[in-house]
Amino acid sequence: MIRYAELSDLDIISQYDKHISKTELGNSIGLKRVLVMIENEKFVGWMRYNLFWDNTPFMNMLYFLEGERGKGYGSQMIEFWENEMKMQGYDAVLTSTQSNEEAQHFYRKHGYLDSGSLTLPGEPLEILFYKKL
Repeated sequence: MIRYAELSDLDIISQYDKHISKTELGNSIGLKRVLVMIENEKFVGWMRYNLFWDNTPFMNMLYFLEGERGKGYGSQMIEFWENEMKMQGYDAVLTSTQSNEEAQHFYRKHGYLDSGSLTLPGEPLEILFYKKL
């Protein structure tokens, strides 16, 4: 089951999501910009997004716990999110991943197109992806 995160999910998500402060994560949950996946009454992962340029949904984080990967949950989550974004009137979405991560192949397989890159000091190339909904 995929649903919007609630403040009661804050503690478990913040145990794993070290890319955002707990306060900001709570704000994102309040804005309905965090989704969680529950399978057999067990938390298995989440997805967090924001708005790039204040007008385009940008998936910041898609994460599943060890032992829960490779079960198709990521595909289910992005399909759910893309449908939600389309229903909210958006016609495109964005995401990114580092060039040394396998996730780039996952996004391409799901119709995301390479749309540029960003280089930060000491970091691998960040690949930007775009998908028309």
